[in-house]
Amino acid sequence: MSIVLVSNGPGELATWVRPLADALHRSLLLRPRAPWSPISLRLVLVPCPNATGTEAQVASRWGVFDRITAADQFWPLLLRPGRYGAWPGRGVVVFLGGDQFWSVLLSARLRYRHITYAEWVARWPRWNDRVAAMGAAVRDQLPSRFQPRCSVIGDLMADLSSHARQASPLPEGEWVALLPGSKRAKLCVGVPFLLETADRLAARRPECRFLLPVAPTTSADELVRYAGRANPIAAGYQAAVDALAAPAVDGCGRRLITRAGTVIELQEDPPAHGALSQCALALTTVGANTAELGALGVPMIVLVPTQHLGVMQAWDGWLGLIARLPGLRWCIGVLLSAWRLRHHGFLAWPNISAGRMVVPERVGAITPEAIATEAEAWLSAPDRLQGMRDDLRSLRGQPGAVAALAGEIRQLLPRALSD
Repeated sequence: MSIVLVSNGPGELATWVRPLADALHRSLLLRPRAPWSPISLRLVLVPCPNATGTEAQVASRWGVFDRITAADQFWPLLLRPGRYGAWPGRGVVVFLGGDQFWSVLLSARLRYRHITYAEWVARWPRWNDRVAAMGAAVRDQLPSRFQPRCSVIGDLMADLSSHARQASPLPEGEWVALLPGSKRAKLCVGVPFLLETADRLAARRPECRFLLPVAPTTSADELVRYAGRANPIAAGYQAAVDALAAPAVDGCGRRLITRAGTVIELQEDPPAHGALSQCALALTTVGANTAELGALGVPMIVLVPTQHLGVMQAWDGWLGLIARLPGLRWCIGVLLSAWRLRHHGFLAWPNISAGRMVVPERVGAITPEAIATEAEAWLSAPDRLQGMRDDLRSLRGQPGAVAALAGEIRQLLPRALSD
């Protein structure tokens, strides 16, 4: 028998898939960690415009999946599952990111039972054996005949904080996290922008120490390239990397040292939740990282520098697809990005969840000098930072959703296998 987790991008893998996979292994003793087990754990990645293409390689390093199917193999898998190994006659498909319809198709093709984890809406309740909802609003939206299939389990990300508390403490200091993103479109802008911001903030506030978690879809060497001549956008910023140095005696990893002498500690062992949870403030791009920071209760400033709209096409949905059309990419990407920014509403996940401005979003032709000034103001006002932290924690909900989802999956297994 198989449990098949279906997902798409790096954020979902780090915050939903990996914690659930670990929980399932603890409760069920699955292959490959338990080679004798009658139940295997598999991962199927689905097509997604926001994926990086390296998700399969990242997941393979964890050693928790018996088999991984890459996103570019999804359609051939639907047509001929046997080409990708033997599939047991019974199993459970678990939706954990992407388009919910892909997991509907896969469960129907494999004739497996099906459960969807729904953050905001469950789109195909008729074809789900169970729906695991983040909140009661998901259940209330369902037609009454499908509501008995739905259980409210809470926010999977709420468990991040309890796991983070087990991490080793960072060296003493006032830590500021820098999160430039995980995709090329964001890194081209985010790396040079945040390096200069760090230089300017360090000049204003010498006691600051900087942490940069390296996304599993990139590397320290690539970050250096994004800060140099290989990235044309970097020419518009004053910061540059002088060296990629070995870890300091009290450091947490290798270090980027800028030309101005600012030291930025790299966290190269993802996920970096334990280290991030100890930071006083984070400077971050938009995306799933805002949800992670919110779940960890880390105050943040969310940055969208619109002076680089020509490369900022990492949008979700049909807008992102159109912005990538060959030949029209630059023109349409700029127009659509400008339109979306003008009508964006909220961009950071804590603000979207709360329906109000919990964390500041800086959208426009922002500069490193302006962001360094604002960051200094926040760091100089610990009461304001604590207020933002308290607001984030109030949105997070109680831990336990990962264990609850693992329990829902166990209920879909034949009783002899789940005991």
